[in-house]
Amino acid sequence: MLTLLSLEYRKLFGARSVRLALLVTFLMPLLWAFAPRLSALIQVNLVSGWQLPAVSIGVTIGYLLPLFIAVTVAEMIGSEVSQGTLAPLLLRPVDRTKVIASKLITALSYPFLLIFSTVLGSLLAGIPLGFGTFTGGTGLGPGLFVGVGQLTSDAAFAEVLRGSFLAGVVLMPIAALSLLFGVLYLNTAAAALATFAALIVMRLLVVLPEAIQRILLTSQLNLYVQQGDIAQPLILLLIYTAGFGLMSIFAFDRRDV
Repeated sequence: MLTLLSLEYRKLFGARSVRLALLVTFLMPLLWAFAPRLSALIQVNLVSGWQLPAVSIGVTIGYLLPLFIAVTVAEMIGSEVSQGTLAPLLLRPVDRTKVIASKLITALSYPFLLIFSTVLGSLLAGIPLGFGTFTGGTGLGPGLFVGVGQLTSDAAFAEVLRGSFLAGVVLMPIAALSLLFGVLYLNTAAAALATFAALIVMRLLVVLPEAIQRILLTSQLNLYVQQGDIAQPLILLLIYTAGFGLMSIFAFDRRDV
């Protein structure tokens, strides 16, 4: 299993889509230093470098990060099928379940890599603002950017760490869904489009009763900024992730590739 995981991560970091995604997520926050209208657009006067991760995650988590995830995870199956490397692997004495499980673990870790790259670029862009104690909030804790008074560097770091982790968790079901479509379609473009189409359809279901909206995946994308009891949406996201992941394993075990 460890050998398969090592192989999958080598493939992941060798993919051009991954290198592009990491580059974009790292460099995009640096644009904030050259965006004089940023404060007006987000209606917040930024006073600390600790606030930039919330801005960057907020800008990218709706569409850009899901797009990167959908394409890259779909490639894990589609590119191997098109290159003819998946079938020879399955002809070896390797358990099919272990093969897809290694891909699933790699896929679920990818959102955290993108969030890490985004936060790292944000903190680099925030150097001119400084990282000392300030009055306000990080945008990821109580009171969001307004805060609840003075915030120390340690407390701000804790809020950024918590928000970043939750943002990664929010994106995990999207990775699992893309892998499922990858197994079903065995084609990168079809799987990525199906994933993104599913997310768009969920967004359009705002016309449904609130009780149904609350269980939609896209209704949980703001979990990373929620405070208080987040157990229910967190459990829902984990159920989505586990469900899509188990369906991927089940479908792969029975799929003729």
